[in-house]
Amino acid sequence: MRQLVLASYFTFGTALLSSYANAAGCGQITIASMNWQSAEVAAEVDKFILSEGYGCDAGIVQGDTIPTTTSMAEKGQPDIAPEVWVDMLPDVVKNEINKGKLVQASPILSDGGENGWWIPKYIADAHPDIKTIADVFKHPELFADPDNAGKGAVYNGPQGWAGTVITGQLFKAYEGEKAGFRLIDTGSAAGLEGSMSKAYERKKGWVGFYWSPTSLLGKYPMVKLDHGAPFEPDNWKNCITVSSCPNPKPSAWAKDHVYTLLSKTLAQRAPGEVTDYLNKRSWKNDTVSQLMAWMSENQATGEEGAKYFLKKNPDLWSQWVSEDAAKKIRAAL
Repeated sequence: MRQLVLASYFTFGTALLSSYANAAGCGQITIASMNWQSAEVAAEVDKFILSEGYGCDAGIVQGDTIPTTTSMAEKGQPDIAPEVWVDMLPDVVKNEINKGKLVQASPILSDGGENGWWIPKYIADAHPDIKTIADVFKHPELFADPDNAGKGAVYNGPQGWAGTVITGQLFKAYEGEKAGFRLIDTGSAAGLEGSMSKAYERKKGWVGFYWSPTSLLGKYPMVKLDHGAPFEPDNWKNCITVSSCPNPKPSAWAKDHVYTLLSKTLAQRAPGEVTDYLNKRSWKNDTVSQLMAWMSENQATGEEGAKYFLKKNPDLWSQWVSEDAAKKIRAAL
């Protein structure tokens, strides 16, 4: 029995040594894949680059914003959360960074998360004078209400969304009803997307709440309207985001900050070229939206999307990595 136990320990130890050797000094790294498409493909891009370019033993674990961030701060795992919308829990992230338990790396979305009111690009091209919400409200005929002749329509999200409340308050602030517009409750995410898709396919006018990056904006080019007003934190916090506030003032939409977060343990033990990559890796919303559109059209997984991105965008990702890593990644592709 003693010989069997010793043999088992020897076999297990040999396997561990082999695993560590294959990791080439980078070691094991866990990457959180959040439950939305852009974060899923970002995690797979990191896994491929860290594994193939830097010899890491990189693996994916499932996550979500709050539990993943909490676990990283308290347990040091997972090692990387590629796409964290930090404004969803700003105090938590700030406190844990100040304590040294989390490390903020690159802004993975270089544009930030973009919420707002959008119009089709073909409308913007045909009417270059329409740049702001106020400009839209001068033209109800271009954004016709399907159920009310002579009126315009603004499409809102479903009840329960923060963006739906904000759009309702902005509609008040810019006096949309007085301008001859109606705010339409689309009832669901599918209803909101369906209204945009239907208008785009028919080359009709459309204006409403949406966000970027998304696969839909990768398929249908849209232009985000300027709000023609500054962002004022007090107005935003106390009135724009509060449906019962009777007199909201015009306001820019707060931009969401979207960063990669690292655990303290990874930041301390990872080779410098790995953390250098994680501090450089960043992409634009249009790039992500177009990638997500391809994934949706082809029913592709995050892993398939990552490989598609890497094959199609070598000029972009090669700026994130060392020359040696770039050679290895190209060979692996």
